[in-house]
Amino acid sequence: MTETTVHEELTVGRVADLVGVSVRTLHHWDAIGLVRPSGRSWSGYRLYDAEDVARIHRVLVYRELGLALAQIGGILDDPFVDPREHLQRQRALLQERIRRLEKTARAVDEMIERTDMNDMNDMTDQSGQTGQTGQTGQTGKSGQSKHATRLSPEEQARIFGTDWDPAYQDEARERWGDSDAWKQSAARTRDWGTAQWQEVKDETEAVEAALAEALGRGVAPGSEEANALAEQHRATIARHYDCTRSMQVVLARMYTEDPRFAAHYDERAEGLAVWVRSAIEENARAHGVDPGTATWQ
Repeated sequence: MTETTVHEELTVGRVADLVGVSVRTLHHWDAIGLVRPSGRSWSGYRLYDAEDVARIHRVLVYRELGLALAQIGGILDDPFVDPREHLQRQRALLQERIRRLEKTARAVDEMIERTDMNDMNDMTDQSGQTGQTGQTGQTGKSGQSKHATRLSPEEQARIFGTDWDPAYQDEARERWGDSDAWKQSAARTRDWGTAQWQEVKDETEAVEAALAEALGRGVAPGSEEANALAEQHRATIARHYDCTRSMQVVLARMYTEDPRFAAHYDERAEGLAVWVRSAIEENARAHGVDPGTATWQ
């Protein structure tokens, strides 16, 4: 690499081409202070140097891992973390992401195999039915496609390797089965296959990892970053049913009052259950919800 290349300053359009994002995205990152170009041309155009481009690549890796832009900015601007530590942290997170994706691929392979077997069975059944009815049906009694593959809780545990206990499902049904949220969740997840379950699982794990990382950096509940994380947490719940901030507060109480929830969070980071509850409550308070009187509504 020549001396000129090392110190070359690039326009926003050139950088957009190099890193694979839009000019609009780079302008947005500049506006929020995430990646600000170090220089300007004599005519006022933004100019990025090698360090600026390196920061963009770090942003892209963290974004791929599911972190919000506010979190990424906080991590990159942490004065106690040097570039090598950033790279080591990113490599560890990427290895974990690869591990999850490989598990997803294996699960999808298994579902393909199961679907092929179902198709063969259907063809066998239909060969005997066609002569009697003159037609072959494509849907079952429920109207769902014969290709729809639903997973029982036991299958989810086996395929995804979670610590799922079928008793949790029974307990939840007994407690929430008559609620609108339970019915909404059942309707939304009825036709989920392996890919959807894994996607939701990955999103949840990414948010929980970000919560633990924020706790480790000393992010205060009620801060802008903590509030953004609380909203991401609520969004993962909303994949199943519409979750208001008041409902989220009710759920957060279980994170410290139910030993199973507390253990789940504290396994990620000591004190995380209390921190998550506090972050959720402070975010709710900022939006006009009193955590002390919040109810399931």
